[in-house]
Amino acid sequence: MTAEPKQGKAARRRFVVTILLGSFLLFLVQPMIARMALPRLGGAPAVWNSAMLVYQALLLGGYAYAHAISSLAPRRQAQLHIALLFLAAFWLPIGLLAMSPPANGSPIFWAPWLLLASIGPLFFAVSAQAPLLQRWYGFAGNTGEPYALYAASNIGSFGGLVAYPLIAEPLLPVDGQRNFWSIFYILLLLLVMLCARAIWNALPDRVEQSGPASARDPVTGRQIGYWIILAAVPSGLMLSTTTHLTTDLVAMPLIWVLPLGIYLLSFTVAFSDRRWLTNVTTFFAPPIFLLLALSSISVWGGNAALSMLAGLYLLFVVAVTLHGEMYRTRPDPVHLTKFYLAMAFGGALGGFFCAIIAPLLFDWSWEHVLLILAAAALLPQKRLFSLGEEEIFGPKGWRAILFVMAAICMALGIYGGEELPVEMETEKILLVCLILALGIVIIGNRPAFVVVTASLLLANGAWNSLELSYDDQRKRSYFGIYTINSSPDGRMRWLSHGTTLHGMQMLETPTTPVSYYWKNSGVGLALAKSDRLFGEDARIGIVGLGTGTLACYAKPDQYWEFFEIDPLMVEIARDSNIFSYLANCTPGAQITLGDARLSLQDKPRGSYDLLAIDAFSSDAIPLHLMTREAFEIYGNALWEGGLLLVHISNRYVDLAPVVASLARDGDWHAAIRFDRPPEADPDDGVRSSIWVAMSRDEGQLAALTGTLEKEEPAYYYADRWVVMPAGEGVTPWSDDYASILPHLYLWENLE
Repeated sequence: MTAEPKQGKAARRRFVVTILLGSFLLFLVQPMIARMALPRLGGAPAVWNSAMLVYQALLLGGYAYAHAISSLAPRRQAQLHIALLFLAAFWLPIGLLAMSPPANGSPIFWAPWLLLASIGPLFFAVSAQAPLLQRWYGFAGNTGEPYALYAASNIGSFGGLVAYPLIAEPLLPVDGQRNFWSIFYILLLLLVMLCARAIWNALPDRVEQSGPASARDPVTGRQIGYWIILAAVPSGLMLSTTTHLTTDLVAMPLIWVLPLGIYLLSFTVAFSDRRWLTNVTTFFAPPIFLLLALSSISVWGGNAALSMLAGLYLLFVVAVTLHGEMYRTRPDPVHLTKFYLAMAFGGALGGFFCAIIAPLLFDWSWEHVLLILAAAALLPQKRLFSLGEEEIFGPKGWRAILFVMAAICMALGIYGGEELPVEMETEKILLVCLILALGIVIIGNRPAFVVVTASLLLANGAWNSLELSYDDQRKRSYFGIYTINSSPDGRMRWLSHGTTLHGMQMLETPTTPVSYYWKNSGVGLALAKSDRLFGEDARIGIVGLGTGTLACYAKPDQYWEFFEIDPLMVEIARDSNIFSYLANCTPGAQITLGDARLSLQDKPRGSYDLLAIDAFSSDAIPLHLMTREAFEIYGNALWEGGLLLVHISNRYVDLAPVVASLARDGDWHAAIRFDRPPEADPDDGVRSSIWVAMSRDEGQLAALTGTLEKEEPAYYYADRWVVMPAGEGVTPWSDDYASILPHLYLWENLE
């Protein structure tokens, strides 16, 4: 009597563990392969979106394969899938193919192809096993809801996602990560074989009872289309939330983990046997959605942390509600693979829209706005309360009143966005509260609800963004979204990437370097002395063009070369109607497009006297430019007595210990300068900065810095060069190992 239940529990555990391990490996390999791609692609948020697109496409392929073989006999399915897993093992250990990025510096299509060719077979094979094993679970004679196993799949996915930045990356070098993943892939193969053995030994009549798909309630094209839309919107919203957070709120390292983690956990909630959390979330989703939509465009009340949390909670509510609706409308398990194929197609569709279509069509993250409106149209809605309005006015009359109320909301939203400042002052708070009150009454009518949502977006940032787009003040490329800002008095113009400053120009004195590069900054002092240090024909290399500010330190007979990965940044810097540094100071400067590390690697030894690395002020750090291998390339590109200047200003990561360890490892002499500008005139365009000067020639460094003081802690002494600490106890970053976790200081910078 007790043997059968024990066997059933053991079989269920075996299937759950296999599904969980496969999903764990899928989402462990995603950040792992993206990390390996850094030396070739850089650290732009769009790189992660490209990676996600590849993963979703491969997931779609895997689910399509699972659906295609679902009509075969169970034993034939097992044979075929195990053979596929063995074939994919030839791609072990995982790694990137030896492919170089395109010369035009825009890898929008090349990046997905690199990832697809490098891990495609492995990812394809592993991704297919989740829906297959759910089908096999029924073939093996197990009872229970097979869809609930998908919750275990997403728990494994979430585990793999957080395990990489918290465990794998800090503790293991890249080679160790590759070996770790390979070992667990072999374990997965063995577990799949055990599960296949269960269906191999299944009773023939049990298998026959599964029946052909056509024998059960048929799935209509309308149902499939509905599932695709329900899957596409949360998938796209997850990626658009990542872009929005890193562009307009906080360019926090590892922030991509949060939206993806929430997206994965939403499946665990929505596909669980315990329905209470999904039901409660779905019931309260419309009013919560309206409240959270307020902060989906601009910083609500100036608090970036609050806006970030609101955006993430908005994603959770939408994902749980729409995935819960998918689960509610799920078909009979005999159509399970078709259901998951539709889900995967929708996920890939949302990813394609955000990663490929949106950067080509939009100058800002308008995909985020469109997906929020799409979510508003899809949310299941029931009226929260009724006072008998329909009985009084009749159904048609009440609908007409609802649309009048929606039109009023739209008018209020336009007024709030056009006439009132973005800050949440008293007038705007009252206006928003009125829209919210009308929105609560409107809940239950989807078209009117979408209009109310749009009005809230317009009132709190979308209208301002429309004006910026209309005035051509925003520009977008694969590497980011840039806004050209001007002060009300017309004295200054600056370029920003979300909340991060990328350069500034005082229009009354257009050849005077400002922001992080003013005359007392570390790089300003070095470039001003370049003719005395290296002669009148000094050779200067600058990694990171920005607005071209540093160009105005150039002397007549010097050779200057800028390295820039983003073609759009070159276009902005060369347009004298926007920023005129290049046009005024170095109109003939060489600009090399592409990844600076790869470009410098091809330069002859000793090509430059001074090399400035200014690629870290965007807060999203391109790790591949801060490794031992990168600094070896910089050293080879410099003359023996050359100077290396490194800009390490950052709101979230303390890069000083990292550079100190690299200096120690590479036998560099180093000094650090934290420059704090005078506070008398906050509008003079000058900004604080931290620069490190390095040279293999101690005398050359001293010629720049003078007599160095040694003080602890050295990083916070302003307006003078001090000795760079030795970086004891800090492991130098390399292409094989780099982790920002030990160097983070986050929450104090989120106000």
